Amino acid sequence: MAIILITGSTGYVGSRLIQALDNSEHQLVCTARNPSYIRQRLPKNAVAVQADLSNPNDNYLESFKDCDTAFFLMHSLGEKKGFEETESTIAKNFVTAATKTNIKKIIYLGGLFTAPQENLSPHMRSRKVVGDILRQSNIPTIEFRASVIIGPGSTSFELIRALVERLPVMVTPKWVRVKAQPIYIGDVISYLIQAIKTETHDSKIIEIGGTDVVTYQNIMRAYAKIRTLNRFMIPVPFLTPHLSSLWLGLVTPVYGRVGRKLIDSITSESIVKTPEVANAFDIKPLGYYEAIENSLKNEDSEIVQTKWSYALSNSIQDKDETNIRYGNRIVDVYRLKVPVNCKNPFSPIATIGGNNGWYYLNFLWKIRGYIDLLFGGVGMRRGRNHSDQVCEGDTIDWWRVEKYTPNEQLRLKAEMKLPGRAWLDFELITEDQERYIQQTVIFDPLGLLGIIYWYTFVPIHWILFKGLLRKIIQKAC
Repeated sequence: MAIILITGSTGYVGSRLIQALDNSEHQLVCTARNPSYIRQRLPKNAVAVQADLSNPNDNYLESFKDCDTAFFLMHSLGEKKGFEETESTIAKNFVTAATKTNIKKIIYLGGLFTAPQENLSPHMRSRKVVGDILRQSNIPTIEFRASVIIGPGSTSFELIRALVERLPVMVTPKWVRVKAQPIYIGDVISYLIQAIKTETHDSKIIEIGGTDVVTYQNIMRAYAKIRTLNRFMIPVPFLTPHLSSLWLGLVTPVYGRVGRKLIDSITSESIVKTPEVANAFDIKPLGYYEAIENSLKNEDSEIVQTKWSYALSNSIQDKDETNIRYGNRIVDVYRLKVPVNCKNPFSPIATIGGNNGWYYLNFLWKIRGYIDLLFGGVGMRRGRNHSDQVCEGDTIDWWRVEKYTPNEQLRLKAEMKLPGRAWLDFELITEDQERYIQQTVIFDPLGLLGIIYWYTFVPIHWILFKGLLRKIIQKAC
């Protein structure tokens, strides 16, 4: 059994690599500056250890001990200043630690570029320098250079998604017509995993991409088509990547700092020039259109399987309510403590809707149902299949029961007319010997209209859902 060190465990690629190695034959050692952030999410074959590689010390050497292969998956794009120097320092400290602890192989994921180093953006230049530092060590290093990664949570994909979702009309500068070879995140993970068993006595560079060479505009159009969004793109010659990146910060502020660095890096093509090297791996990469389709399908699957008490535990941090983004979805969480003397707090949740009503401001629920009927929806007329029983697939007014675990979780998916998709989730959770009812409202807005719809009704939602949660506690006790 090999012991695998994974740095960047909290990052996009690192977290997915850990999931993919769940129940594998390998023992995983996952580093993080704050191990408590990832500990509860790790599989049984993984341990979390503290390591801050930006500081040169020996505190993390014990973590590296006995590891056979080490993944270097860290970056510092989120830093306000000096991210190139920070990334270089981290790589040097990593090499020092790996050498002292006799790590046998390093696997690194960098960026794909075709331009000479003097013409590279700071982001791509830093990725190259980090790869050089790792390969110049005495440890055999496999450096993957990947084109644009498509997958839910990937910064590149989320930026494309945000632009297409929010802008019915887009002014598209020259850089959106730069060619790339986008690769699906699942294929990237497959390359990384196969590299674990790849024998090598020297360092090598492997360029990886999907089956299609397309422009960023092609990717945007494909995303719009899959989401059934009509988008108009007006090409202009005068917006440079830098000016576009400043504008991007206004349109998609969540990704502003990192996104600007990525946009600045789109100055040359990102195309595989040596495909024969990657062909040695038993992997057939997806095309870009299928990669986008898979990304959206996987998000839907994750929604169904997710227990929000786990997924949002680090965001809530003992707050009674919180609002976050989960991919394209807006997630509002409300929760209240259950009194100690309350014996069956989940009972009102299991019997909600139909003739039992919605407990708080029920007339508003009825008005919304009538509005839905006017627009050709199902309204409230379906009621409940059973007054006191719930099964997955049942209807409750305009909701469909998507997931039900007795006395633990009820997930409802809306089947009303909406500019998007919506879920209502109830969970009974226990933390530090205290019980809570947690109510999670999830909305996947379809385009700009969906975003406007959600934020128009935010005040009503806040009153309605907080009141509903209070009434559930009152009825339960």
